[in-house]
Amino acid sequence: MQKVILQLDLQEYIFSYESYLARKKPLFLEGDIHLHFKLIKELFHHQAIKQIPKLMNLDLSLASLQKSGVLQIEEIYSFVQIVEYFSYLKKTLLSEGLLRWMEKIVIPQNIYDICGYFNNKAEFKNSIDENFESINRSLSMIKEEINKTFKQIIHAKNINSYLVDYQVHYMNNREVLLLRSGFDKVIKGSIVGRSSGGFFYVTPKSVVQLKSKESELLSKKSELIYEYCKLISSFFKKNMFFLKFINSEFDRFDSYQARVNFAKDREMEFLLPKKSNKIEIEKFLHPALTTPKQISLNFNKQILIITGVNAGGKTMLLKSILSVVFLSKHLLPMSIDAHKSTIGSFKELFAILDDPQNVKSDISTFAGRMTQFAKLFSKHSTLVGVDEIELGTDADEAASLFKVIVEKLIARNMKVVITTHHKRLASLLATNKEVELLAAIYDEKNQKPTFRFLPGTIGKSYAFETALRYGIPATLVDEVREVYGEDKEKLNELIQKNIDLELKMREESDMLSSELEKIKKLKIELNDEKEKCKDEFYLVKSKMSIEYLKAIKEAKKAIKTNDSKDAHRYLNRAHEYKKVTFKPDEQIELPAILQVGDSVKYRETKGVLKSIKKHQAIIESDTMRLRVPLHALKKNSNLFKKNIKSKINISKENINSTAFLDLHGQRSYEAIENLDKFISDSLIQGYEELKVSHGIGTGKLSHAVKEFLKTHKSVESFSDAHPHEGGFGATIVKL
Repeated sequence: MQKVILQLDLQEYIFSYESYLARKKPLFLEGDIHLHFKLIKELFHHQAIKQIPKLMNLDLSLASLQKSGVLQIEEIYSFVQIVEYFSYLKKTLLSEGLLRWMEKIVIPQNIYDICGYFNNKAEFKNSIDENFESINRSLSMIKEEINKTFKQIIHAKNINSYLVDYQVHYMNNREVLLLRSGFDKVIKGSIVGRSSGGFFYVTPKSVVQLKSKESELLSKKSELIYEYCKLISSFFKKNMFFLKFINSEFDRFDSYQARVNFAKDREMEFLLPKKSNKIEIEKFLHPALTTPKQISLNFNKQILIITGVNAGGKTMLLKSILSVVFLSKHLLPMSIDAHKSTIGSFKELFAILDDPQNVKSDISTFAGRMTQFAKLFSKHSTLVGVDEIELGTDADEAASLFKVIVEKLIARNMKVVITTHHKRLASLLATNKEVELLAAIYDEKNQKPTFRFLPGTIGKSYAFETALRYGIPATLVDEVREVYGEDKEKLNELIQKNIDLELKMREESDMLSSELEKIKKLKIELNDEKEKCKDEFYLVKSKMSIEYLKAIKEAKKAIKTNDSKDAHRYLNRAHEYKKVTFKPDEQIELPAILQVGDSVKYRETKGVLKSIKKHQAIIESDTMRLRVPLHALKKNSNLFKKNIKSKINISKENINSTAFLDLHGQRSYEAIENLDKFISDSLIQGYEELKVSHGIGTGKLSHAVKEFLKTHKSVESFSDAHPHEGGFGATIVKL
């Protein structure tokens, strides 16, 4: 793995990632990658979590426990820190997947009890044993006494002339004073060492005695600590399986949390490999580049051949493709548009990028390359990257050789990315349906690579232009062009024209796609505006319907009254309500010129225009006559056909007679619309009783009619007709 990391220029990235770990561990996550990805995503969106403690590797400690060894206090405290941290996580991680994971970690009570033995300085608490308390108290007193003694000596007048400075120095874990020669006349002590200036480091005799007492106490404390470490180690051995489990789970959580924190700090995303061999990359930035260019690529076939200008980014593109797959395979975050990218699953990554020449092994460049290619024939479902495939041998022979090798790799379900300057190799493989071509683009105007790539074509190498750019004299390059030959130069020009044409077509395609997106956006906005207008229209229509019904009621009252004054009063009021239901004249926009007798359409109703009066019109269909606003009519281009399915018969001989509507054969929505219009027209005519014939049939039409009548504000009651009038097949309506 380290070799691949170096080949892909990911060493600095991996080093930065590892700084987020509590302790170093392998990159690969064992187990179900989909579960790992789910838990990482949950952690990514979780609120801030307490920083994970930095710990030592405990594998050797567990091996020692297995052999009944005694752990040191630092090792025991590391296990305590793990247990305490998981105890915190069990209270904090409450999202679905993380909660289920934490519920599987059950900490034994005796392990919990041992956690209570320690303070936050990795020391045993005084409370666990009175001997600890006694020893620590005595040690504290001795330290105070030592400090007091040094202060007294430093401030004594007789020693002042022998002091080099007024500091207490530390040498060999002992407190000392730095004194000039002749100090033994005023103070007794032990010489610990000498300074570069010839002065003496001296421990006063009184301090030596105190240090001796301190050493005795520390020795007793060490013995007591060992006894407790021995006792705790025996407890730990009984819980060996739990300690191994929680140690591995700590590494697992550490790997998750390091990835999450690394991704958040660098604004990166995670990409889960899919069960396919597709590689679709959108806006990837290689972490090794200081000013990277976004890479977007669709690599859905088995072979990708990258040709084109020298120093144009071919090798970096190859490394970027392999890097995306490597980082995705290990669930490491990257700078990419994860929602628009798809990476397949590959058993292995195999990179042939370096010159394998080795003097010690007596192997040439080409021989080394062949050794590497030979290994591929024992592999399956591998992503292979080959840089400068023609390296180390004759170009024409290499083209034939690698054509056959690549075809065999296709048969073994390999996915291969190749960079080459061999136009012949690219042309030999271009006809294969599993091969994609990609050309690095050169800016001829500015004489430099663009680090962009054009799919579907073979690129020119621009060796002469690159030589000029890197300092080869122009006169020398002109001589080279003459040697190269006019025919080959024309071939290169033809390749360049093809690239220019492809670029122009791609730019036009991008421009058209952009315009299409704008049109789609405008269409959505217009549809939204249309829906808004429709809602406003139905709101106004609802208000107008209420006013219209009020006008109808006033008209009915006028018809029923015998008093002519009351009748005029009711009619005037109805006329006022009528005014409300229509827009003012100046707001009406007249439609195309209509004449009496024209075939017209009002909403879904088709009919013949019978009369026009100002801004009102009367139309007649087979079902009814309607008075409608003139501006609401549209000219019907199709000739009006009689609808014989329904008939409205209204007799005007007797005001108390019954109007009749036939709905046989109509669909429910058609029948309801016709019934609504029929009731409105009957109210205007002054009818109080209606007969609606709908038949029995399946009962759907009858049910729809009765449900509508229940909700109509102008219907006082309704019932089935008398048996001799149609029975259940007809309904009598009272207005």
